[in-house]
Amino acid sequence: MTPRRRLAPAQRRAQLVDVAARLFAARPYDEVRMEEIAAQAGISRALLYRHFPAKRDVFAAVYRQAADGLLARTELDPAVPVVDQLSAGLDAHLDYFVANRNTVLAANRTLAGDPVIQAVISDELAVLRQRLVDAAGLTDHARELVSAALAGWLVFVRVLCVDWLANESFSRTELRDLCLGALLGAVGRVTDFGHPPTGLVPGQVGDAPTG
Repeated sequence: MTPRRRLAPAQRRAQLVDVAARLFAARPYDEVRMEEIAAQAGISRALLYRHFPAKRDVFAAVYRQAADGLLARTELDPAVPVVDQLSAGLDAHLDYFVANRNTVLAANRTLAGDPVIQAVISDELAVLRQRLVDAAGLTDHARELVSAALAGWLVFVRVLCVDWLANESFSRTELRDLCLGALLGAVGRVTDFGHPPTGLVPGQVGDAPTG
């Protein structure tokens, strides 16, 4: 056990989330034990349970922190074409997914029916959707149309990314281009998100290297 040191409640909670994040990333959700989180943090199980009554609660805090971090890293810049920022944003999410495969699969499969975990995911998707709708600069019917398309696209991306993590049946580049192509194909006639990446046009996914 790591030697125990006194921390303020907020500092202790942050430490526990960091410790838990490493453990959930390293192994499947069912293999991580609360006792291990406490031991790694150098505290008693009683103190851990004072901060997080159940494993699901600490996992939710881990996933919320990850979602908040990804949202902060993918703020839109009005000076940059939205499609370029979408590509970069997808890469930022994929970087996290690859580094935290077990965490992402747990949130989307093992805990797929958990309302707390799903609320974290829904909140992130809602923020991403609103950012993109605002970036489109549309009003009235066109805005509603793009908003509906984005809601469906974000779910599509989530399902596709989880399947890719679980099976790895195609390359990361193909995954990113497929996601971008699907969005441009859906809204390309309604709004201009900026110039598409080289070799990629609305509704078409370019040839991508494998591996």
